[in-house]
Amino acid sequence: MLAHGTQSMVTKMLYKQGDTVPKHAHPNEQSGYVLSGKYSIRFAGYNEEIGPGDSYSIPANIEHSLDVIEAGEVIDLFVPPRRDFL
Repeated sequence: MLAHGTQSMVTKMLYKQGDTVPKHAHPNEQSGYVLSGKYSIRFAGYNEEIGPGDSYSIPANIEHSLDVIEAGEVIDLFVPPRRDFL
């Protein structure tokens, strides 16, 4: 976690090649910016490979998943903050 307030949270996710984030949903809107690495992200009909400079926004309560193709870092913003990360 980089920062959090009453209404939002900023995290830096560090991923290794081969990591996966299984399909899940949470009540938080999630927006991210890829600093490095390469990923396959899926949600609500969106299925893309993303890399440095790419961004995304996942609405609250929408199932999503991520596969790490190349190791890297992603900045994620959650609104409201994810209580399970505190």
